[in-house]
Amino acid sequence: MATWKRFEEEAADLAATVRERFEAAKTHVIATLRKDGSPRVSGSEVDFQGADLAFGSMLNAVKARDLQRDGRCAIHAHPAGPEHDGDAKVAGIAIEITDPHEKKGYTTGKEPPGDFHAFRLDLHEAVLTSVEGDELVIRTWRPGKGVRTVRRK
Repeated sequence: MATWKRFEEEAADLAATVRERFEAAKTHVIATLRKDGSPRVSGSEVDFQGADLAFGSMLNAVKARDLQRDGRCAIHAHPAGPEHDGDAKVAGIAIEITDPHEKKGYTTGKEPPGDFHAFRLDLHEAVLTSVEGDELVIRTWRPGKGVRTVRRK
């Protein structure tokens, strides 16, 4: 499993910038897969808990049921404004945290009323897309493969 910590260890500068983009806004967009395989996009909050990028859901929400059936997902950071350079996305497999003690540890004092779903991301990819001069610059990290940079005019 590739954790956020592994991303930081393998690509510290990119991980810091991607994290900054996620921390610049409260809500983001998560894409999950419906039963029929078509995409579903929903709002979501993320948090950095220990070694993990974590997120949650209201109990029995459709996005949670999607993730329980097929954990593949992508999360796109909210474009918080021009002062934050770059468009950040992460993708991987959502792993549900079901142990009550462990789950409580992922709320950091922000536990919602009633029960909820908690997930951590098995990170398969992180991407930062930005504009530098007249070029579109796409930086992609994958576990064990380092950072690949593509520049397009």
